[in-house]
Amino acid sequence: MTDTDWDERFASSEYPRAPEPSPVLRAYEPSLPDGRALDVAAGTGRNAVFLADRGYDVDALDASADGLDIVRERAAERGIGDRIETVRADVSTYEFPAETYDVIAMSYFHTLDRFSDLVESLAPDGYLFVEGHLRSPDASSGPSGDRYRYAANELLRSGLGLSVRYYDETTTERPDGRRRATARLLAQKSTGGRESYPQRPEAPDRWATDEAGSDERSP
Repeated sequence: MTDTDWDERFASSEYPRAPEPSPVLRAYEPSLPDGRALDVAAGTGRNAVFLADRGYDVDALDASADGLDIVRERAAERGIGDRIETVRADVSTYEFPAETYDVIAMSYFHTLDRFSDLVESLAPDGYLFVEGHLRSPDASSGPSGDRYRYAANELLRSGLGLSVRYYDETTTERPDGRRRATARLLAQKSTGGRESYPQRPEAPDRWATDEAGSDERSP
């Protein structure tokens, strides 16, 4: 899907204007470091608005001008417009700044070739959260082919240079009855055999929550 296609989807409201943030990111957020955050392929601000609402200074990165317009509108409606900076750029070629972000989030955008750049862009002890579609015969939601889906454990292997704090591969049913197979990774840029660990959230049942409208954003 091209940037123009996504502009049309955002402008026509085919894609939800205010999708819910990832339930895993929402559950772990109280244990994440404060500071500056980046939402990669932000769309209409799924994670960007949530993080700004929690006090982060957020850069919302996306190639769609219409999507970023919605991000700014949503932020203004919530009185947090001063906490979000929109960045219109192609994720596949964007020059991520080094050691800048305390939290980086990327939902349903498949770009493993930029994974090392995302890690480099994390500040020391910063957290990277990534979720995306899996290759599965049980999945009826998401990309029609496997090109923009993770193979089993592929996302986990990509994050092994970090300290993995949470990982799952699971299938959930969407409200429209379709099933989605999803991988989710939360990992910290830290090293050493003796580290601090976030407390496990008390409501893991929320992590299975899935909402309509979070289709794959291909590069």
